[in-house]
Amino acid sequence: MVLRGPVQTQHFIFCESFPKINVHVMTYKTKITHWPAFCPPQPTTKLFIDGKFVESKTTEWIDIHNPATNEVVARVPKATPSEMEAAVASCKKAFWNWSETSVLSRQQIFLRYQQLIKDNLKEISKLITFEQGKTLADAEGDVFRGLQVVEHACSVTSLILGETMPSITKDMDTYTYRLPLGVCAGIAPFNFPAMIPLWMFPMAMVCGNTFLMKPSERVPGALMFLAKLFQDAGAPDGTLNIIHGQHEAVNFICDHPDIRAISFVGSNQAGEYIYERGSRNGKRVQANMGAKNHGVVMPDANKENTLNQLVGAAFGAAGQRCMALSTAILVGEAQKWLPELVERAKNLRVNAGDQPGADLGPLISPQAKERVCHLIETGVKEGASLLLDGRNIKVKGYENGNFVGPTILANVKPNMTCYKEEIFGPVLVVLEADTLDDAIKMVNNNPYGNGTAIFTTNGATARKYSHLVDVGQVGVNVPIPVPLPMFSFTGSRASFRGDTNFYGKQGVQFYTQLKTIISQWKEEDATVTKPAVVMPTMGN
Repeated sequence: MVLRGPVQTQHFIFCESFPKINVHVMTYKTKITHWPAFCPPQPTTKLFIDGKFVESKTTEWIDIHNPATNEVVARVPKATPSEMEAAVASCKKAFWNWSETSVLSRQQIFLRYQQLIKDNLKEISKLITFEQGKTLADAEGDVFRGLQVVEHACSVTSLILGETMPSITKDMDTYTYRLPLGVCAGIAPFNFPAMIPLWMFPMAMVCGNTFLMKPSERVPGALMFLAKLFQDAGAPDGTLNIIHGQHEAVNFICDHPDIRAISFVGSNQAGEYIYERGSRNGKRVQANMGAKNHGVVMPDANKENTLNQLVGAAFGAAGQRCMALSTAILVGEAQKWLPELVERAKNLRVNAGDQPGADLGPLISPQAKERVCHLIETGVKEGASLLLDGRNIKVKGYENGNFVGPTILANVKPNMTCYKEEIFGPVLVVLEADTLDDAIKMVNNNPYGNGTAIFTTNGATARKYSHLVDVGQVGVNVPIPVPLPMFSFTGSRASFRGDTNFYGKQGVQFYTQLKTIISQWKEEDATVTKPAVVMPTMGN
């Protein structure tokens, strides 16, 4: 919904063209009475430092655009060096008390937090659609998949258990604690404004770390809303801080001596840089990066389901997913299914994300649209067949939006630019293979290893593919095999840098360190004291 004038509710003010969100939400005796992210006369995104939403004193601002209209809807600051220092200092100051807070108390905060996210899911989704462009249904999925990680973080009492071995020798025991690192930081991308931050700070903080977040400067609103909800859940001031910016903010995070670990999701160029610079400064770094995810279609696959899954996974979210199924390999007789695949893609509806019935929305920026169109043209020039061209699509009422319709390039070869580069748009490139072995060879020769899928009704075929393909996440008749958070996101090869992946057991390992204690209490030194007759409560 677009407002035609400013609306004021107590201290909560919306600016013209900002989406209307119901802010009087009663949950856990918490009432959101003001908006932490934007305020008039010119909408500006706040910093979140030491529990307060504060206006930056910077002189450098970045415009935030609605991708469906390209209208400037707000501005985000490039935080000053002193503001970034203040954010880290706040994290550092809060760390001791937070790390010494009982695990049960931390768990209770996250139990309240997950309920607040549920209660405000639609409001967060509207913000995502407004700033990022994806459909409302897809935005709700964005929030929900992040919420699942928060819910898993509530299992912290089991996740951070140490190990013991009694009597390694007479009267001597060994045991380990899993302890927090200190101040950790996260750098998030534009394509999942809620999910990716929720992959990061909840897992880190429930383990006892404090956290500095830098959202994408293109889509900060959802994280600011999530920060307010986290504060309402009872998070102490300083445990979560948020800065904004671009290169200077990234370098600050990579270089600051008080930051112990960095989580990053984004492009290969940025990820390689952050991994190298952060590691050089002695930090743990996990970096999820680009992908070229292949869907291998066997001739015995369920045709109806497979075609629908290919279309949904290739073009959903306008292809702006690191797990988008951007490449199809049709094996043998399955190559005859290509015309039907094109027809199904034609039927997808392109529109602004908040419009009813929209299947995919705009790309994030004019630059992203230009790059996608360039890669399509490059594919044609290098010999690919353009079976469906979405470059010239016009959306009524949104003529200035960054729209590209579903596009299919066939007869693609592995040496073509459109295959070698991640397009990150609604473009499916189609290759052909005579046998399963040929398809496996194609996938393994590609440097990326984020995800892949095979479509088949033959269990032996599925097992062979799953076993031999060198990709970190494999779907069998599942086009986007993103694991639930009790597992870990296990992208590999050129799609990941680091040795410990996101969320699940590996996420806990990344955000904690082991302390080993060897203890000796000699039996002959045992003494008897006054007996305790009260039932122990093991309270907070």
